[in-house]
Amino acid sequence: MAEKMRILFVDDEVAYLSTIIKRLKSRGYQVHGAASGAEALEYLHLHDVDVVVMDVKMPGMDGLSVLREMKRSWPLMEVIMLTGHASVESGIQGMEMGAFDYVMKPARLEELLQKLQQAYERRSLAIAQSVAL
Repeated sequence: MAEKMRILFVDDEVAYLSTIIKRLKSRGYQVHGAASGAEALEYLHLHDVDVVVMDVKMPGMDGLSVLREMKRSWPLMEVIMLTGHASVESGIQGMEMGAFDYVMKPARLEELLQKLQQAYERRSLAIAQSVAL
């Protein structure tokens, strides 16, 4: 199932972003990285994505602003927020705004993979239900 899931990973920490992309790709995931919220939104306008993993704290457009825009344009997209210890409240706020879940940064790969799978399954179910209506 990993081959089918399309992931967009959004984080302004370029070293972290490139490391996590390599780790996900080595496990067979289709993953693209974006270093800013604006770059993520541009990418989404051109490509289909199943799950977005996005840092809450980014310069310019922060993760919550990007989440609001994503949910407006792509309501069935699942988003997992990355949050530091100081911004757990932002992760919870993100869930109130429609994010699937949040993960503490730096995310353990196994925990992230589990949440990605759960988010992907929820999106697949939501799409199947919307098609059935």
